[in-house]
Order: sequence, then C-alpha cells, then structure tokens
Amino acid sequence: MNRAFSQMTEKRPYALKKRADGQAETRRRIVEATVALHEEVGPARTTVAEIARRAGVQRLTVYTHFPEDGQLFAACSAHFVSGHRPPDPAPWAELNDPGERLRQALAEIHAWYRGGEAMLAHIERDQAGLPALREVVAAGRQAWEGAVREVLAAGLATGEEARVRRVRAAVGLATSFDAWQRLVRREGLPEDEVVELLARAVEASAA
Repeated sequence: MNRAFSQMTEKRPYALKKRADGQAETRRRIVEATVALHEEVGPARTTVAEIARRAGVQRLTVYTHFPEDGQLFAACSAHFVSGHRPPDPAPWAELNDPGERLRQALAEIHAWYRGGEAMLAHIERDQAGLPALREVVAAGRQAWEGAVREVLAAGLATGEEARVRRVRAAVGLATSFDAWQRLVRREGLPEDEVVELLARAVEASAA
C-alpha cells in the first residue's frame, strides 16, 4: 500500500507539469496566431473565430486563456517586441554632439519602423477605436518615448521654458512612426533625406 501511494505521489507532479506544459503550448499558439493576424489585417479585423482556427483550438479556449481583450493585446505586444525590440536610447547619450546624436537615433528608429511596418501601421490605425489596445500601446511606449525625448533633447532644449517645450515636441514628432511613414511612403523621399529633414526641423525648433 505504501508503495502504491508512493507511485501515486510521484505521478501527480508529472501529471501537473504535463498539464501546465500543455496549457503553455496552447497559450503560445493563441498568441502567435493573434500576432500573425494583427500583422496581416490588424487588431480591429481580427476575430476570435479566426484566432481559434489558426491556433487549432476552440473559441472557448481562447476566452479561457484571455478573458479580456487587454490581456490578449498585452501578450501579443510582448511577443512582438521580444522579436522586434526598439532601439536602445542609452548609446545615443554617449554621443556628445546633439546633431550627430539626433541623426544616429533617427536612422535607427526608422530602421526599426521599416522592419515592423505592417504591424505598426495596423496598430496606429486601429488603436483609436479599441480602448483596450490603446491602453496597452500607451503603457508600452511611455517609458521608451520618454527616454528618447530626454536623450535627444539634451543640448538642444535649453533656456526658456517655451523653447524646452518646443524642442521636446519637435523630437516627439520627428521620431514618430507617422512622420516616417508620411515622408517615406506617401511623399516618396529617400530615408537619408528624411533623417536630415527631420533633424533640421528639430534643430530649428531650438533657435
């Protein structure tokens, strides 16, 4: 009897681990299916039925793992960023010249936008109509955008308060996805020209 009990207790942790592994695998499939759909058609046009079909699960399973839209959006955001990380502002701070720093940063940020353009364009388009998505996007961007402004405004945003505010606003505009997409995709400007144009606009805001 003791031996039987021992075998049962040994099997229980294994069964629990197997179940947990299975749940993690299901969750991974759901997130990957959702990320793919967000990149293809955007969050607003992604349906739970299609997520379930691609993930090979039932619709109820999607709701079980992600009862709220915000939970699924957050998981998808983390998954996307893990494979497409935004550039780190810290190395830019080591460049003493504000102009050089600004141009280096813009080149790296624009390369990041180009690499994730489909996803980023859909997110920009759809977040206005999806409050849960908008909250996730804002929470994810806040720290990074703040660091970018802090580093790139250094040496330019000096003096009176109005100038500081103007420079920081110009940096925010110059480093935005909208500015890059408008100038490169809609206006058809070469990317090196876009970097220079935006950099000069920021520098002019400090005058």
